[in-house]
Amino acid sequence: MDSLDRYVFKTGFSAFLMVLFGLTGVIWVTQILRQIDLITGQGQTVLMFLSITVLIIPTLMLILAPIAMLIAVVYTLTKLNNDSELVVISAAGVSPWRLFRPFILLALVVSLAVAFIGTWLSPRLQREMNERLSKIRADVVANIVRPGTFTSIERGLTFHIREKRSDSQFGGILIDDFRNPAERATILAEQGNILQTGRGTYLVMTDGWVQRRRAADRDPTMVKFERYAFDLSPFTSGGRVTFGLRERYLWELLFPDPDDKLLKTAPNQFRVELHDRLVAPLYPLAFVMIAYVLMCTPRSTRQGRVMSTAVVILGVFGLRILGFAAMAAGQGTPIVLYLLYPVLFGAIGLGLFAIYTGRGLDFEPRLDLGALRDRLLARFSRPAMR
Repeated sequence: MDSLDRYVFKTGFSAFLMVLFGLTGVIWVTQILRQIDLITGQGQTVLMFLSITVLIIPTLMLILAPIAMLIAVVYTLTKLNNDSELVVISAAGVSPWRLFRPFILLALVVSLAVAFIGTWLSPRLQREMNERLSKIRADVVANIVRPGTFTSIERGLTFHIREKRSDSQFGGILIDDFRNPAERATILAEQGNILQTGRGTYLVMTDGWVQRRRAADRDPTMVKFERYAFDLSPFTSGGRVTFGLRERYLWELLFPDPDDKLLKTAPNQFRVELHDRLVAPLYPLAFVMIAYVLMCTPRSTRQGRVMSTAVVILGVFGLRILGFAAMAAGQGTPIVLYLLYPVLFGAIGLGLFAIYTGRGLDFEPRLDLGALRDRLLARFSRPAMR
């Protein structure tokens, strides 16, 4: 790598990192708002909240990295042209194929990063996040030990305590259980203790009342008790966490367990997820081809590069939308998934051919605004009334 390669690669890579971190930060902020209940509803600290939500960053980068690379390539070529560096490079006898070397190196780096994230890193961190969330949401003791608040453990089950006397002893307990539509139970107790037994975890309450009201009855029934045990076992941690397709490693999608329940119930979704992971590293290569072919030729300031940039955006947007459409249609028609490979490899191959031979690199999209205005006026203007 000579000084020209280092200069161009450094410019593009710096722009790529800046755009990637900027986009990831913005999207990350919008995504973490979905987990804000870890603080407001589950009583977790800000540090715990950040340590969990930061695990989604590699998954966001998996989607945003090709877009950030495209912006970096367009920025680099525009900067080289505006500073008249493309003219100097071309006048020095540097061919488009030679100048393309740092750009393809940048695309390869991004493609390898996308492949690594999609193959191992993103599923690994997604599993870690789901395990932590499951543990937090299943830890009933941690949820109900916050005095003075109403905490919904699950839909239809609410806890409230007046005070915490120790790690496992509480005072002033209220439990509202309306999970069963046919019957609603409200339990009031003076105090309660968390009891761990071989059969499970129980909240043993003393000196209280149980009010039950059946939907078919007009009046509720109330029973006074001296000792009452409420089963917390279904909500305690230690249950097995099931992983979705996003949490599966690439080799688990390539060679799935024949007894996998998800594979039996939704085999097409397995296939879609697999092909989505396989084609992801091809997008950076295809994007850099489209951008470079349309923008590597030096242009004067009068010519401008607005239309070239617009065509690049439309081409990349169309290619990415085609990928989304193929994945959506592939759930019902699996053969559509295989049509995406010739499209991506075709875009890469045609780009390499154009850069190597120099054909089509001088293409300059034009938009004559004056002629367009005249045609619109001639079409919509009406003759004057006499």
